[in-house]
Formats: sequence, C-alpha cells, structure tokens
Amino acid sequence: MLGKINSLFDGVAQNSQEWTWTLFRVLSAAMFMTHGYGKLFGENPQPFMGGGMTSISIAELVSWPIPMEINALFIAGVVEFFGGLLILIGLWTHLAALLATFIMLMAYLTAHYAWFPTLNNGELAAMYFSAFLVIFAFGPGPYSADTWLSMRRQEKRKSKMDANKR
Repeated sequence: MLGKINSLFDGVAQNSQEWTWTLFRVLSAAMFMTHGYGKLFGENPQPFMGGGMTSISIAELVSWPIPMEINALFIAGVVEFFGGLLILIGLWTHLAALLATFIMLMAYLTAHYAWFPTLNNGELAAMYFSAFLVIFAFGPGPYSADTWLSMRRQEKRKSKMDANKR
C-alpha cells in the first residue's frame, strides 16, 4: 500500500521538477534582493567608502582592514541586490550564485560565528548559503535567461553548420 502511494508521489514529483526548481530559484533570489535593497536604497543606505564596516573581523580572532576604507556592507548590498537580480532572471547564474554563497559565508562568519545557527540568529545566512550553493551546483534550470541564450547559441551554430554544408 505504501509502495503504491510512494510511486504516485514519485510521479508527481518527477513531473513538477522544472517549475519547482524555477520557483525555488526565483523566490530565493527575490527574498535575497530585499536585503540588498535595504542596504543600497533603504532609509539608511550604506556609503561606498568611509562608513559602515571597513574591516572584516571573524570571531575576534582575525581582522582584515579593507583597502581605501571601502564599506563591506555596501559590497554585500550590491551582491545581494544585483546578484539576486541576475539569479532571479537566470543570467550568469553560476557566477552570481557563487558570489552570493561567498557573501553569506562571510556574513555568517562575521556576524553569527558559532556552531549552531539557531542560537546565534544565523539561520537566514546559513539557509541563503545553502540555497545559493545548490543553485551554483545545479544551475538556473530550464526557465532562465542562461538556458534561452544557450539555445540561441546552439541554433546559430546549427544554422552556420547547415550553411557550410551547402
């Protein structure tokens, strides 16, 4: 009995992979963008230089000053908003997801450094890290600008090859 139910759900899951992957990518990116929007365009936008976070400190063990007093929160805002936008539309998804993964790793290490994310309010950074690492590994999915551009490149190559055969 349970085997038949499991088989039924397996079929439903197989049939919904394309749109659920797209939904996961789009929602993750859209929510991520809201964090960047606040840093760049919110009530107290972060300056590019001379304010905010001008050095990166990890657990009071390691501290790196940022050259020219560039604000790390501004850089994070740029990656969160514009990187999130790229992931949302599925353009340059691997690069944008890798940058987002790195930003979330740095956010976790600088603001939420501890073993268990729930105890240090770092679960959002940990979840974004996981989500963008998975998006980096699996790509944008079938409904994305990257896939559309790839299909266009293949069509152009095919038409060039067909023209050369004549």
